Amino acid sequence: MSRENSDVLLSVRHLRKFFGINRTAARKMLQEGAGKNDILKKTGVTVAVNDVSFDVERGKIFALIGLSGSGKSTVVRCVNMLQRPSSGEILFEGRDVVRMDKRELYELRRSKISMVFQSFGLMNHRNVLGNVAYGLDVRGVGRGERERRAMEMIELVGLEGWENKSIDDLSGGMKQRVGIARALCNDPELLLMDEPFSALDPLARRDMQFELLSIQKKLGKTIVFITHDIDEAFKMGDTVGIMRDGRVEQLGTPTELALSPANDYVREFLNSIDKTKVLSVRHIMITPSCLIREQADPLTAIREMRVNDVSTAYVIGRGMEFIGIVTLTAALQARLDKLSSVSSIITRDVPQVGHDVLIGDIIGAASDTPFPLAVLDDRGRLEGIVSRAAILSSLS
Repeated sequence: MSRENSDVLLSVRHLRKFFGINRTAARKMLQEGAGKNDILKKTGVTVAVNDVSFDVERGKIFALIGLSGSGKSTVVRCVNMLQRPSSGEILFEGRDVVRMDKRELYELRRSKISMVFQSFGLMNHRNVLGNVAYGLDVRGVGRGERERRAMEMIELVGLEGWENKSIDDLSGGMKQRVGIARALCNDPELLLMDEPFSALDPLARRDMQFELLSIQKKLGKTIVFITHDIDEAFKMGDTVGIMRDGRVEQLGTPTELALSPANDYVREFLNSIDKTKVLSVRHIMITPSCLIREQADPLTAIREMRVNDVSTAYVIGRGMEFIGIVTLTAALQARLDKLSSVSSIITRDVPQVGHDVLIGDIIGAASDTPFPLAVLDDRGRLEGIVSRAAILSSLS
């Protein structure tokens, strides 16, 4: 993805961040191929981020994942200059954030980029409404307007009726909703979220993931989402970056990463994911070997099934539209009954799915039918079939 692409809101190029005094020596060792641990041992410098590059498309969620110490949180803090990079470019709407002066940076943080923290960062002396409206208050927006806009965000995150409550009265999940509402109240172009749900219990975490995806879909916000949870990264991210020791090991969509890990580290890292929540039907469907027309006679159906060594034939219309299936048992009986076509013995209530449906969403349907699922396009044409064996194989 090139930086000239108008759909790219944020472009990070060759970002590096060192912590320590002897950075010149550390940089030289890095150029000579030394590892992070050796550099720390010999120079006392921590290489937190090392040559990281990625693009974030407008209106998309970019998830950055890695173990503790991988550098993911440092990257996101460099984006809004909470930490100044040692080198590299951070292009926001084509302008290098690193080169901005204090006034420009202040305006950027105030109106263009908002951040949601793991620790909520709420003010106990303000109620929910006051916390959500805080950014607008700082900008000098009148009370009536800022409270109107704050209430819109409070309703958006599902806290209507809680606007006058104290922060101390809220659960962890509700506090994070307030944090998200506050970040959205300024109508930012970019939302930075540093492990926002990691302090929540599993149920609240799932709820917040769903809420954020719903909000993002409604508002079309661009989000950089930091997490250490691989399932969360794959659930939230349109694109995912996997970090290790300050470097990005691989970038790609969840599907690309699951199907084609770049190296052994990524492969091992991904071993714990539930692939049924990442891969879709298109990845496991096959083309049915035995197709017949609705007006085919029973003998033709029997012959086709025997030639293809199957006990089921898929019945299609003139335009490949799916009609149903005929079993070998039914076809043999139809021949004995001297029927002229298979039309009256077609099983028509065969479960059907689209090719973009996640595998995890069809497990129940597949277990309740003796036949493979029919995969249809949006015009009802047969694209393939999915067997229970294929679904079971995807679980391993």
